[in-house]
Amino acid sequence: MADTPMAQTYNSAGDHTGEKALDADLFGIEPNIAVMHQVVTAQRAAARSGTANTKTRAEVRGGGRKPWRQKGLGRARHGSIRSPQWRGGGVVFGPKPRSYAQRTPKKMKRLALISALSARAAEEQIKIIESFDWDAPKTKQAVELLSAIGAGKKSLVVLGSGDGIALKSMRNLQKVRTLEIGQLNTYDVLWADTIVFTDATIGMVGGRTSYDPSETDFVREDEGGDEA
Repeated sequence: MADTPMAQTYNSAGDHTGEKALDADLFGIEPNIAVMHQVVTAQRAAARSGTANTKTRAEVRGGGRKPWRQKGLGRARHGSIRSPQWRGGGVVFGPKPRSYAQRTPKKMKRLALISALSARAAEEQIKIIESFDWDAPKTKQAVELLSAIGAGKKSLVVLGSGDGIALKSMRNLQKVRTLEIGQLNTYDVLWADTIVFTDATIGMVGGRTSYDPSETDFVREDEGGDEA
C-alpha cells in the first residue's frame, strides 16, 4: 500500500465536502490475516458464557440401592439406576462450567485492529463526518445520512463522548453498531461493511486504551435476523 490512504468527508446532512488523508501507519499497512483471525477467535471465545453443566453419576439424585440382586435373574448386573447407561443417569465426560478466555498480547490486538482498519481503507469504506450538529435525536436523519454517504448494509459508527444525539439517533437501527473510540475493536471493524468516524474520533485512532473486549460488548449474531 504505497499510496496514502484517503477517506471521503461529509457534513451531518450527508453532503460531500472533500477528502482527508489518513495515517498510513494506522490505515495503510498490509493486513495480517493470521493475526486478525487469532484475535477475532479470542474475542468470540471470550463472549461465551461457559455455564453449561451436566451431572455425573455421583451428582444425580437417587440410585443408592442396587436395583436387583447380582445373580440368578438372567439379567445384566447393575449397581445403580444412576449409571450413565440408564435413563436419568449421570453423564460421562459432559460439559462443566469453564472459562473460554484466551490470552492475547496487546501488541497482537493492536496489529489486528490496524490490519482491519487498513483493509476497510483499501476498500474505500472509511467515511468521515465532520461533526454531528443535529438539534435532536431522530432515527430518520440517521438513515438519510448513512444512505447519502453510501454506507454498506452493515455500518459501524465510531462516536466521541459528546455525540449523544447521534448515539440516540442510531441505536434503533438493526444493522448499525455504535462504539466510543476507546471501544474500537477488530471484531466490529470486520463485521461492518463501512466504518464511519467523526473528525474528532479519526484523530484518536491508535491512542492508548485499557479497553479489553468482553462478552458484554458483543451483539449476538442472531439479533437483527441474519448473520453478522
